[in-house]
Amino acid sequence: MPTSSASTTDSARSAASGGVQSLERAFDLLERMADAGGEVGLSELSASSGLPLPTIHRLMRTLVACGYVRQQPNRRYALGPRLIRLGESASRLLGTWARPYLARLVEETGETANMALLDGDEIVYVAQVPSKHSMRMFTEVGRRVLPHSTGVGKALLSGFPPEEVRALLGRTGMPAATDKTITTPEGFLAALEDVRRQGYAIDDNEQEIGVRCLAVPVPDSPTAAAISISGPAGRVTESATEKIVPVLQQIAVELSQALTTPGTAPSA
Repeated sequence: MPTSSASTTDSARSAASGGVQSLERAFDLLERMADAGGEVGLSELSASSGLPLPTIHRLMRTLVACGYVRQQPNRRYALGPRLIRLGESASRLLGTWARPYLARLVEETGETANMALLDGDEIVYVAQVPSKHSMRMFTEVGRRVLPHSTGVGKALLSGFPPEEVRALLGRTGMPAATDKTITTPEGFLAALEDVRRQGYAIDDNEQEIGVRCLAVPVPDSPTAAAISISGPAGRVTESATEKIVPVLQQIAVELSQALTTPGTAPSA
């Protein structure tokens, strides 16, 4: 009996990795649900994954029983609450893995280094290594801010379609933290175009007067992430920016490679 191309591919991948095919398929379905916004129907999963409906139904029953998926009254399936605990633990671990790379940023730039993730509609800082200067910036790990007034927010959202950015800004609003804060969707979308063109984002006194921040996204990160440096505007000048940005970009690439290499814990 001929097998489907999806089954053949899955079997080859399982054989090569020594993994269990059903486990790989279950994780693939969870990721597809997340990409679809967290709630899908079985037919949608079948169409996107290429797996037959009976296989998907069996896997979803197991995920529901474990609490990682829940079935809605409308018979569709949604990501379950047990994933929250896993996500929180993974975010903390991601911050721990990033610290050696942030320490290198501090050594090479002299300024405080940060890592941030997009969590829902907010930016959350998951790691920081402070500058050795007596005058330095400090952001509490776990702090949440709105994306429109931060360099990391611009870096993270630069990879999102404009309509998704507009929807996010509509939900959060765009309050002014300083008189430099961008407070219109059009202004923010124009800033994101600058990020894509330049390859880095700037917070120029937009979150706090006297502070400048430079940020870049971590490419191909398992979850949307950005790293940044922040310091007094008198030190993070235009000439300093030219030297700092290549360092930021290089370390972001190295961190990405460490995070996406299977079976290894990142180290710098």
